[in-house]
Amino acid sequence: MKRNMKQWLAGLIEESAKKPLPILSFPAVQLMGITVKELISDSDRQAEGMKRIAERVDSAAAVSLMDLSVEAECFGAQIVYSEHEVPTVKGSVVSDMEEVEALAAPPVGAGRTDIYIEAIRKATELITDRPVFAGIIGPYSLAGRLLDVTEIMYLCYDEPELVEALLDKVTQFLIAYAQAYKEAGANGIVIAEPLAGMLSPALEEEFSAPFVKRMVDAVQDDGFIVIYHNCGDNTIQMIDSILSTGAAAYHFGNSISMEEMLRHVPQDTVVMGNVDPAGQFRNGTTESIRKETQDIMRACCSHPNFVISSGCDIPPMSKWENIDAFFDAVKEFYRNSFV
Repeated sequence: MKRNMKQWLAGLIEESAKKPLPILSFPAVQLMGITVKELISDSDRQAEGMKRIAERVDSAAAVSLMDLSVEAECFGAQIVYSEHEVPTVKGSVVSDMEEVEALAAPPVGAGRTDIYIEAIRKATELITDRPVFAGIIGPYSLAGRLLDVTEIMYLCYDEPELVEALLDKVTQFLIAYAQAYKEAGANGIVIAEPLAGMLSPALEEEFSAPFVKRMVDAVQDDGFIVIYHNCGDNTIQMIDSILSTGAAAYHFGNSISMEEMLRHVPQDTVVMGNVDPAGQFRNGTTESIRKETQDIMRACCSHPNFVISSGCDIPPMSKWENIDAFFDAVKEFYRNSFV
């Protein structure tokens, strides 16, 4: 369903009681009684999973699978699949400039990207009461999966031209992939750039932000927005560079103080986060997640641009009683705030 997404964001800021927007998709496997492998392999199941979550929780938007193996697989990466965990990338695809130059950029639709694009097309027909966002990896995070996540950090110092050549190639592919999501009816994308959070602020400014900005400039408009996600430890130190990407909204992980982060972001820019996905949604209790959620809200909700969320993608086998407790805690907080 088409919407003016800039107005939607402005409406979030204006609302006194804001609906949460967790990155919630993979726990659909429990609602459907299927495995993660079955979910990632079928567009109908992905769309149905998003619909079932939307029917269960009162979220501000629906978010598709945050599967950071999809794009790397298109470039030839070996993927490790699991029945109950998100797929992971094994090994590397390129190691030197000759291999980077020879690396063929895959067409959109290669690998499982056609499944994920079709899932968004179907989900937008099933979910019409809130925006629908597609998940996509960030340029540096994709390049790291192709070069090896440790090796790329050394190469940023030793062979920066190699890293930039690979970033150019993957960014072109990601722009085309994002445009395909846009054509499929998505209201925006969530760009996951977590690997950049491991860089120094100077390296992030050189090897991540400019390439994310290319993606934002290519696809973002009033009807299609970009939410930038980074769950790294150093995001507060690199926030000026992150903001330079021009994304419409930002999402940060639980390794930082959201209260501190909000002091560095303009009040007309939506910021989301950051309840611990593993520690609380996956392994916490209903009481512990209630406490963490409301502690963060007490610290941050005086900022009108803050929206409570998970700190990252919520793991597939997270307890639904904890997910429900998170939403209940948000409603309780706002209800008590207006008594």
